[in-house]
Amino acid sequence: MDMENMTMVTEFIILGLSDNPQLQIPLFLVFLLIYVITLLGNLAIITVTCADPHLHTPMYFFLSNLSLTDICCTSTITPKLLRIFLSGDKTISYAGCFLQLYFFMGPTCVEIFLLTAMAYDRYAAICDPLRYSLIMSQRVCVLLTAASWIIGFLPTGAITASVSRLSFCASNVINHFFCELMPLLKLSCSDTAGPEIILFFEAALISLPAFLVTLISYIYIISAILRIRSAEGKLKAFSTCSSHLTVVSIYYLSLFSMYLRPTSTYSKEQGKILSVLYTTLTPMLNPIIYSLRNMEVKNALRKVMGKQLMGVGSV
Repeated sequence: MDMENMTMVTEFIILGLSDNPQLQIPLFLVFLLIYVITLLGNLAIITVTCADPHLHTPMYFFLSNLSLTDICCTSTITPKLLRIFLSGDKTISYAGCFLQLYFFMGPTCVEIFLLTAMAYDRYAAICDPLRYSLIMSQRVCVLLTAASWIIGFLPTGAITASVSRLSFCASNVINHFFCELMPLLKLSCSDTAGPEIILFFEAALISLPAFLVTLISYIYIISAILRIRSAEGKLKAFSTCSSHLTVVSIYYLSLFSMYLRPTSTYSKEQGKILSVLYTTLTPMLNPIIYSLRNMEVKNALRKVMGKQLMGVGSV
């Protein structure tokens, strides 16, 4: 390409979800409501797991970290999207775009490992209950969580750095509602083999093994539940992992549909729909799923809310 005719990109334009002016305010209100529910729900999970001694267990320790990743993911994307709806300002700086990509993909990868740790926790609780406290000791939980955050962010840094080195010279318009990986790769006018190779190896060597560990854990869990003779015992055992299984199913279905396919088959409209699912709806649904289907969380929420109401009443 003739370097004299090349205009290097210094900022990007994010098209958002719709160009229809009449839809901007309704979409703003919908996503604002989703964002508020997401923040309140996940902050409530973190608060009750810290406040209630009964929830100082490995499962809820992982769950509070999961809520933190959900807050990080949605807070990286939604405020900018709300600004687009409200003001129509669709520009984002070059550095800001890649910071958004990094701080979205990082917590997303962390969430994969936290879900895997939670699956292993359920396996230990159901398949080896006598040694559960030894298998899932406090030290093990802290190490698993720390490893999830470190392993989650390190490969993300490599992918983000490789994408930031690409040339964006033909267009700076991102047909998406945030700086997502696939639209950026499609937008580049240089060879994207490097980032795609890194993404493939991350999926093959890190994300896929984590998924397989989760899958194998649930094969053993379901086998153990089926061996329980009483229907009441089966129901009680299944109830201890049903919330996590629901969250895992929603998360992996949307994530694999988005990333585990060649860029040549990437559809912009499908990408937007799938991205809405795992960037905004899933972080909102996670605390709702755990709250509605978990009596311990319900009781803890009632206790915390009761104390707050008593405190207000005494004032």
